[in-house]
Parts: sequence; structure tokens; C-alpha cells
Amino acid sequence: MPHPESLRILHVLRAPVGGLFRHVVDLARGQAQLGHRVGIVCDATTGGERAEATLAALGGDLSLGVTRLPMARLPGLGDLASALRVRALVSHLGPDVVHGHGAKGGLYARLAARTNGRRPARIYTPHGGSFHYPPGTAQHRLYMAAERVLARRTDFFLFESAYIARLAAGALGSLAARSAVVYNGLHEAEFDEVPRSDPQDVLYIGELRHLKGIDTLIDALALLRAEGRELTAVFVGAGPEEETIRAHAARRGLEAAVTFQRPMPIRKALALARVMVVPSRAESLPYVVLEAAAAAMPLVATSVGGIPEIFGPQACRLIPPNAPEALAGALRRRLDLPEAEARAEDATLRAFVRQRFSLPQMVASVLGAYHAALR
Repeated sequence: MPHPESLRILHVLRAPVGGLFRHVVDLARGQAQLGHRVGIVCDATTGGERAEATLAALGGDLSLGVTRLPMARLPGLGDLASALRVRALVSHLGPDVVHGHGAKGGLYARLAARTNGRRPARIYTPHGGSFHYPPGTAQHRLYMAAERVLARRTDFFLFESAYIARLAAGALGSLAARSAVVYNGLHEAEFDEVPRSDPQDVLYIGELRHLKGIDTLIDALALLRAEGRELTAVFVGAGPEEETIRAHAARRGLEAAVTFQRPMPIRKALALARVMVVPSRAESLPYVVLEAAAAAMPLVATSVGGIPEIFGPQACRLIPPNAPEALAGALRRRLDLPEAEARAEDATLRAFVRQRFSLPQMVASVLGAYHAALR
């Protein structure tokens, strides 16, 4: 039986993959465990078996169910049909809150949330999304124009990093009265260390695409191997530019030094190497960095997006993107660091993440935003 003060909450997102999906799953489960009635709407064409399994495991907690329908990644005529289907679902379920995640989820949620004279609170978490396009580009102008129109249909903005909050305020004007930064949160079990036996030297986890800066990592590895360091690397992930990345590794003479593995649970991936590298050109607040830091995994990362907020007092050791020499230097420093210093560095970062990125606090803060919007 739901609690008398429970809310009916519908989460809308596009692809059930990656950190955004993990965020929604954690949030939905936490809200349901507190007595709220929760549902999820997401794309039917992406996610594969892992998404199916995750949604099936979550199903018992979702009294408003899981609805899957086609959602294209890029804008198109199909968006109208999908938005109308979400609108019909909102009318049928009668939620108190419709929470859109990412650019496409935010679009559908905010267009759909006005039916039969009763309007649920419209909440939007960008997760980077539209705000990742470089200012001055055609994509940035298009998406910011759309965001300005949709901002008038948004009751409350939730940002997972102060970085994205600043970008949004710059594009949309002051949002202070109806926005908050709520950091992603981790489960306590995620702070257990991951044992590593006979690992490779360098690990990359994530999508295989240009935005993630994998070419910069390949160039840095080539520089280090030219010094006589016979480093090896494993790239865990999938994406639209895998063949381009493989070809770049081959051109730099790293075909035998770099291996590729399909996506896997992160703690299994963390056991594969000595140091994890995050060479991204843009990020919001990546779960993969939080999870690695929580597990005391040695980290080398770029100073982009919300990553400095994760590193806190250690943000000074982050490096700029698109800088193979700086990345090679950071890797050289970390691999040569005496063991006692290395373990102290990892433990300090883990303690900071444990204090700042709490799952119960994330759930409570999001619910507080819902109540503020409803008021």
C-alpha cells in the first residue's frame, strides 16, 4: 500500500544505457522503496539484453510500470508520434511528477505533461545532453533555441554537476529560483576495493566515440612506448567509431598493445588494469569516474565537465583534454609513484567521494525538488 503522502512519479529517458540509465534506475528504486509509485518510459530499440535484465529486475518496484516505445537519437518527424504516445500515457497514469532525463527525455516529458486540465510538475535533468555542443556551432544554436522554449514548460531543473548548471544559466538566464545541483550517489558496497591480479597497464571504459578522447589516449601511449615503456591497454566499451579508433591504434603501431572488450559490469572491468584513464573532451558528472574512485582505482583524467567536482582537493592533478603530452606525463607520474604514496592518493579521493556522493542524499534531494515544484 502506498503511503498517503506518496507521489506518482514518471521518469522519461531515451536510451536505457550508460550513466543516465543507471541514475534513473537508482532514483526510481530509491523512490519506490520510500513508498512512492514510480514508472519509467524509455526507448524500445536500444539497450539490448542488459537493459532488458535491469528493467525486469526493477519491475517489481515500479507500480506505474515500464513503457518502451521507439525514440530516435536525433530530432525528426518520429518525435511527434513518440511525444503523443508519452502524452497519452501521462493522461492515463495521472502522475504528480513527470521527470525528463537527457535532451530527448526532457523534450517528451515537458511536451506531454499537460492533460485534462491537470498539470503534473515538470522536472528536467539535462545530464549534459544539449549543453555539450560547442558554442557557436549550428547544433548549439539549434538546441539552445529549443531549450529556451522548453524552459518555459519546466517547473524545476535538476543538474548533476555545478558545471552543467553554469552552462544552463548562461544559455537560459538565471534559474536560481527553480533549480538545484544534486550529485549522483553511490551504494555503500561500491566503496569496496577491487582486487587486480596480473592486469594490463591502462584501462579505458566507455563509449567508443570521438567525444571521449580515445585518440588522445592512443597518442599518449605511443609517446610512452617510444620512450621504451612497453605499456599495454584494454578498451572496454562499444560505439559508433570503434573501427576508426582501431585504425588509429594500428597507425600508431599499437595494434598488438591495445585490446578491445565488449561492455561488462564496471567492477569486472576495473580488475583488468593498473590505471584507469578518462581522456574525455566533454562530460557532465560521469558515473564511471565516481565508481572507479570509490573502488580506489588509480585514475588519470581530464579537467572537463563535472570531473573536477569529483576530484575536489585533488582537481589540481587533472589534465587538459586534447593534450597527448600532458596525458603521457600524468600516466608516467602515476605508474612511477611509490606504492605508499599511490595508495594514500587513492584513499584520499575515495574518502572525498564517499562523503560527497551519497545515494540516500541523492534520492532525498530529488524528492525535495519535486515538492518545491509542486508547491
